[in-house]
Amino acid sequence: MKSRMEVMPEPLESVLAEVRELLLAPGLTRAVAAGRRRGHTPTVTRAQLRPVTLKQGRKLQIVTDDGARPFTRNVDGAEAAAAVDALLAEPFGNWHVETDAATVQVRVTKKGDAQVHRSAAVAAPSTPAGHDRAKQWLLDPGDPLFSVVGGTAAKRRQIDAFLRALAATLPDDLPTPLRVVDLGCGNAYLTFAAYRYLAGRGVRVEVVGIDVREDQRVRNSAVAAELGCSDDVTFVAGTIEEAQLPVPPDLVLALHACDTATDQALARAVDWEARWVLAAPCCHHDIAAQLKRGAAPEPYGEVTRHAILRERFADVLTDSLRAALLRLHGYRVEVVEFIDSAHTPRNLMLRARRTGAGPTAEQRAEYDSLTGQWGVTPALAGMLS
Repeated sequence: MKSRMEVMPEPLESVLAEVRELLLAPGLTRAVAAGRRRGHTPTVTRAQLRPVTLKQGRKLQIVTDDGARPFTRNVDGAEAAAAVDALLAEPFGNWHVETDAATVQVRVTKKGDAQVHRSAAVAAPSTPAGHDRAKQWLLDPGDPLFSVVGGTAAKRRQIDAFLRALAATLPDDLPTPLRVVDLGCGNAYLTFAAYRYLAGRGVRVEVVGIDVREDQRVRNSAVAAELGCSDDVTFVAGTIEEAQLPVPPDLVLALHACDTATDQALARAVDWEARWVLAAPCCHHDIAAQLKRGAAPEPYGEVTRHAILRERFADVLTDSLRAALLRLHGYRVEVVEFIDSAHTPRNLMLRARRTGAGPTAEQRAEYDSLTGQWGVTPALAGMLS
């Protein structure tokens, strides 16, 4: 990831005054307030603001969430100014504001100052959204990302499913900067979606995408430049095993890696002691080949006798062993549906949070029994040894 000069803190009062002007200006695109300042707790966990066009005219839509349910208001004029002032008085730790001219990210330091990152707008703004009750996407379908990478219904569904899994994995309070690496990033549309979503939560995000293909690096770097985020989202051509980062990442993504490339990504995440890991495994040839070579334990011969059943069982066994190995190395793991199986046959995601807890004797015995009974050695086990 790129090294950067430290941003000098600025007086919080003057920075919030700048934010106020942006929130009430006609050029506002969207804004998010989140997190909390040291020793303080806001009355709401998150606030989102955006302009909307209603029958009565243009309004400022404010959505606040108290942790139980969201509350939406559409205001204008003096009422909008009062609502903005009330939000600015809340002890939020982060503000992220996008206008048609600029993006401003604010983080309140432990000393009560403000660290501010200002950049040019990511793209030309769209017209204010209408007021409807359509599906609430975590990344607005009108986001500039979709104009660059395409916005088919299938792609929007996949991006939304991924972002919901990401949101469920991460806590409300995120480190700043939040360092992310996407191993085997491919054409990187999920990489960019992660950046857009996380930046919208009001934190500074630094993302590195790694893929073995040089043409993907060139293409993805051009997309980052077009989206105006090339300072924060960079790409490297190289293998997962040899990827070098100056600072270990907080979040590791592996959403395109095939077969043992997923294991390489998980091994790197463990080695980096990444706080969070999201992996969507693709094909599972390694364990499938081992099952084909060996005899199934009694009475499970029928499970592996037929190729299609053996392949499907190999998928389940592979991801079960990956989850078990992550637990043995200090992670709490969930295996969840990534996207409805009607849209893809490979629809599982491993979500892991690092706890640092050592393995229990029961966990170790269960893993040893499972691998011993089936006579398999997971690729990930060798990479972690």
